[in-house]
Amino acid sequence: MIDSVAGVKSLFSTNGLSGVNETSSTVSAAAAQGTGTGMSFAQVMGDMATEMTNTLKLGETKSFEAIQGKATTREVVDAVMNAEQTLQTAIAIRDKVVTAYLEVARMQI
Repeated sequence: MIDSVAGVKSLFSTNGLSGVNETSSTVSAAAAQGTGTGMSFAQVMGDMATEMTNTLKLGETKSFEAIQGKATTREVVDAVMNAEQTLQTAIAIRDKVVTAYLEVARMQI
């Protein structure tokens, strides 16, 4: 299910989702560069989707590791709560984008 987010890549002309298995350092590096450094909206959204995907995958991985006895309960709870927070953020952003689209669609030209 999470791998289907990689299909978003075809919507952008940039390679924002080029490596779904990358670490979240791409977003941190982008934030360190500052806001006015020429990053496009598509790149920012692609980086956010990559980070979200990685966080959700980590939550799943920790859950499977706990079943196998390789991870502690604390690690699993932290990973799952972080994944839940990331998912809630993604849902909120999606809702704001849909609302903004509907506002633009209602504008008179």
